[in-house]
Amino acid sequence: MNLPPTPPEQPAAGNGLHGDFIALRDALATEIVGQSLLVERLLIALLADGHLLVEGAPGLAKTTAIRALATRIDAGFARIQFTPDLLPADLTGTDIWRPQEGRFEFQPGPVFHSILLADEINRAPAKVQSALLEAMGERQVTVGRTTYPLPPVFLVMATQNPIEQEGTFPLPEAQLDRFLMHVRIGYPDAGAEVEILRLARERALQAMDARPAVVRKLSLQQVEQARRAVLELHVAPQLERYLVELVLASRDAGAHDPALARRIAWGASPRGSIALERCARAKAWLAGRDYVTPDDVRAVAPDVLRYRVLPSYEAAAEGWDGERLVAALLDCVPLP
Repeated sequence: MNLPPTPPEQPAAGNGLHGDFIALRDALATEIVGQSLLVERLLIALLADGHLLVEGAPGLAKTTAIRALATRIDAGFARIQFTPDLLPADLTGTDIWRPQEGRFEFQPGPVFHSILLADEINRAPAKVQSALLEAMGERQVTVGRTTYPLPPVFLVMATQNPIEQEGTFPLPEAQLDRFLMHVRIGYPDAGAEVEILRLARERALQAMDARPAVVRKLSLQQVEQARRAVLELHVAPQLERYLVELVLASRDAGAHDPALARRIAWGASPRGSIALERCARAKAWLAGRDYVTPDDVRAVAPDVLRYRVLPSYEAAAEGWDGERLVAALLDCVPLP
């Protein structure tokens, strides 16, 4: 497969809207030091209308990142600390009896906010996880006999702590598939950590002086317009075929590498294809282009596919995981 010659670099449709999102990215980058990948993935999830699972050690600005995004979008924000005693009603809300009026009244839970932080999602039991994942997938909540729609802009960022396993309830692979991306973040380098110290001092002084920062906010209408612009980006048929071949190879890699086929127990579902295309589109739009390139697909593929491609028992015993399998798939599937 050969793609037509790459046209010259040009800005994405809607310069003003694109500029607003670049300003948002730059503002987040100044506040979330040393985590540029997390900032970009948050914006990709927002533009691709999906949800993010972030895995990293404590203190790596996961909560700060989603809070910073929420303060710059004119939308409701809620944080839920997942614990083993959490109930589904604590998340979705419940019917409250009003004796004066002789009727039940629905009290919405935190899931009805447009931006939701599910902190340490793997600390809650399966029933609570299922309530959230159903809301993520169906964009609605059913309480009793009534179904309530969620906001049109609905972004969940769930976090996992990789260093503590006691008292946790790992999400099943089928439920993980509801997330658009699974992002792993690490520690910042020395230079970034020095900048973090400076930023922490400035925030402490600002809090003492009670000087609220003036923040320019994006409207929900702008978010929806940007999502439409992302969906209107050009994707060449050859590139669509390459994207699909990557996902198909995760299910049956025998045509490319028989040894790799024996290492994969389960491949990505069609939801993986959709997520890969949406994320590649969003990355291209953020880069200021109105077309998607193979590099866009390859850049987001690890975060989109690492938890959707499962190693066989033999491969796991040899040290293979989803990350390594996706890297092998990217090596063996030829570029268009």
